[in-house]
Amino acid sequence: MIDLVSFFVQHAPYDGLPLQEVERLRDVCAVERVQAGTLLYARDGAIADLCVLGSGLVDLVAETGEVVFRYATGDTIGARGLMRDGLAVDDAVVRETADVVRIPRGCFEELLAAYPNFDAFFDRTRVSQQRAETPSIDPSAALLSTRIRDVMTTGVIAVAPDATVADAARTMRQHWISCVLVADAENRLLGMVTTGDLTARVLAEGLSGDTPVHAVMTRDPLSMGPDASLLDAALRMSEEKIGHMPIIDGDRVVGIVTRTNLVRRETLSIAGTLTEIGRQADAAGLAKVVARMPKVLAQLVISGLEPQPLGLLVTSVTDAVTRRLTALAEQDLGPPPIPYLWLACGSQGRQEQTGVSDQDNVLILDDRYDPVAHGPYFEALARRVSDGLNASGYIYCPGDMMATNPRWRQPVSTWRRYFRKWIDKPDPMAQMLASVMFDLRPIVGTVSLFDGIKRETLDQAAKNSIFRAHMVANSLKHVPPLSLFRGFTLIRSGEHKNTLDLKLNGLVPIVDLARVYALDAGLEEVNTRDRLEAAKAAGSLSESGADDLIAVYDLIARIRLEHQAEQIRNGEKPTNFLAPSSLSALERNHLKDAFSVIKTFQSALEGRAAVVS
Repeated sequence: MIDLVSFFVQHAPYDGLPLQEVERLRDVCAVERVQAGTLLYARDGAIADLCVLGSGLVDLVAETGEVVFRYATGDTIGARGLMRDGLAVDDAVVRETADVVRIPRGCFEELLAAYPNFDAFFDRTRVSQQRAETPSIDPSAALLSTRIRDVMTTGVIAVAPDATVADAARTMRQHWISCVLVADAENRLLGMVTTGDLTARVLAEGLSGDTPVHAVMTRDPLSMGPDASLLDAALRMSEEKIGHMPIIDGDRVVGIVTRTNLVRRETLSIAGTLTEIGRQADAAGLAKVVARMPKVLAQLVISGLEPQPLGLLVTSVTDAVTRRLTALAEQDLGPPPIPYLWLACGSQGRQEQTGVSDQDNVLILDDRYDPVAHGPYFEALARRVSDGLNASGYIYCPGDMMATNPRWRQPVSTWRRYFRKWIDKPDPMAQMLASVMFDLRPIVGTVSLFDGIKRETLDQAAKNSIFRAHMVANSLKHVPPLSLFRGFTLIRSGEHKNTLDLKLNGLVPIVDLARVYALDAGLEEVNTRDRLEAAKAAGSLSESGADDLIAVYDLIARIRLEHQAEQIRNGEKPTNFLAPSSLSALERNHLKDAFSVIKTFQSALEGRAAVVS
């Protein structure tokens, strides 16, 4: 049989327990040899104790009979059920004769309470819960997490020590700056002269303009390195009552931080960004404002903001850019000849944007629309807005789901006909389009044009079981990258070889599942998390099931955001592709657990899609 002490100290998370606890486990655990075909846990049955697999294989089998994944030596079985409601999630069936170590439930719960690291191994929601108990955005935390190099002014202007104060003044006027550095030929910092120095040390003292700057400069001014935190810079500048601080890398000047930089840092807040967007006079100005959003995203992630409110904030910027672009288009094109409504779908429609977003949008026009009389106006408006979004980093939709496509720029009656046709005659293309359209959200224009359309569509869908089966089938197309043995299935070739696509194979399956559960209950919510909460309240999704999916969604979204924030901080373009090797062992375990939860839900829905075939 098994030497339990040796066994536990070789397998996580038991290897992190004190030796006396491992010895206690040895004394209270039972080891049982279980034959192939034995049901270890039955779905929805009470779990009496936790099982750790000492040898052999055990399959987790969904209601459809699909093997969701396979446990091997060292794996723990039943923890999720014990920590949720004490009931097994799926059948656990012994595939090959196994030695099973049974840990009494009470002992397991004592270990969870006594050892946070042990608890963290099993409870993927614990970190999110701790973050939710603290303020989402702490300004000092954001300053602490921001490096000086992220905000400093580079390309600083310097003069030689024998330059005159008149030369220094002319240089400041020419470049519209409030100080110049004094440096030698090797760009080593000697001092600094500010407009305040010219007033207090030159004019007030009656010195001539020919006075050399070395006579009036501040020698050896306070300086810091580029990797110091902005909080340190702000505190030192406040303590010393100075408005300018050189930034030195080694013995060379690489930049300067001023009070203007600190003020600019505050304008990186979402509120400041939205205000700036409303002031821009053209698409180029909007693009410059939006170009700062990656840093804003990184700061919000580091400050601890949870994925859902972060998505709402980031999407609010896209919404504001869209509204400003339509206003600018109307200024040039004149007032619209008939009422219109610009709507977003995709991640903008669901208010779930992060650092990687394309544009998905449509136009709904008043039924008085005349293609000849009105078509050129709305074609031009759609082009200007879409081009402006692309210039701001919201790239054109690869699938051409944009208002620039005449198909998605139609009057209300045509849109109603679209939805009715997709539901009455569902096919793979129809249900794909319907899935996109269920995520529509008005952005700017006459909102009443959309009144009733979603409600009518949901009511129609509720009466058509074939359409709903197609929607279920669509929700099963994207599968989590998890093998039977709980290993990651990585991308095998190309630019993103050996990575996981956290969006396509992590978040999209949950987005699709949430849409199905919302459709089951006729819910109008669009945001994925809101849909899951509403589905729980409406009863189309069990309370425990909703809580599981919400926890999994939050976990994957947080890992994705932290990955993007790290890329941004490293000067890279953010992506959805993550190498599992960059995660800690604990994070990899939680991510695997999350993927297995998704597979379980997809398997449970698979039977409903059988009517399609």
